[in-house]
Amino acid sequence: MSDIFISRRGAVLSGLAAAGALAACAPGRPKGAAPPKTLEAAVAGSWRAPADKARDVYRHPLQSLQFWGLKPGQTVVEFWPGAGWYTDIVAPYLAATGGKFYAADLQAPDAEGRTLDEAYRHKLAASPGLYGKVNLTAFGATSGPVAPAGTADLVLFLRNLHNWMAAGLAEKAFRDAFAALKPGGVLGVEEHRADPAAVPDVLAQSGYVAQAYVVKLGQEAGFQLAAASEINANPKDDHNHPFGVWTLPPVRRSSAPGQPPDPGFDRAKYDAVGESDRMTLKFVKPGSQNG
Repeated sequence: MSDIFISRRGAVLSGLAAAGALAACAPGRPKGAAPPKTLEAAVAGSWRAPADKARDVYRHPLQSLQFWGLKPGQTVVEFWPGAGWYTDIVAPYLAATGGKFYAADLQAPDAEGRTLDEAYRHKLAASPGLYGKVNLTAFGATSGPVAPAGTADLVLFLRNLHNWMAAGLAEKAFRDAFAALKPGGVLGVEEHRADPAAVPDVLAQSGYVAQAYVVKLGQEAGFQLAAASEINANPKDDHNHPFGVWTLPPVRRSSAPGQPPDPGFDRAKYDAVGESDRMTLKFVKPGSQNG
């Protein structure tokens, strides 16, 4: 892996590890409460950490999952679930509706990655009645299938494509998703969106990715772009920050990678932006699930 990837992933994982520790302490589904058989119920779930729910205004999980076509009883694969922000919504919903959930976690994680992975696994193990059986697989440079070939209805890439670009894994991610999906299956992408006028950066060093490049990657892997949505757009984001997208919430970086936080850094204007401007894309594997 490149040094860029390691240093930047470390910054992201540091924030996620803290979130993972909080999420691991979040309550499970209250005893006697109804299973979340609707997406609305899953998003409103009391097991979700308050800090996670506070981010719904930027990530719009209900609208995003509806856009990608999540339905009861489906088989879903989430690549690199991190602390489980989306897992906390999707896994309980699938468990309550007879679906299957695959979490393709970090392959060969470093120390920070292992901390995050352990927090994620602890959370799942602590509330089996909530999450159901989560099938843990892996994604990385030499990983195998993320799920049995041709079985998934929906695969999710959720704000992690920039990491794969830095590590030279982006093309593999799309190929692995294509292999896992049924004909007619959907790949949903949420990613930090670069200024379309900016010079494309295939390493995504700022964390922002050109939407046209993501579409190209998908099409080269065999996908068709079915739709693009502005659900997660943020017009306040000018895409130009001293420490890339990580200057903004939720990471809120105030210094260069490897340096301690700068207590004198003026965060006001970056906090006022909120979270990043994001593309929300829906790709489809050609064919029909009924054919």
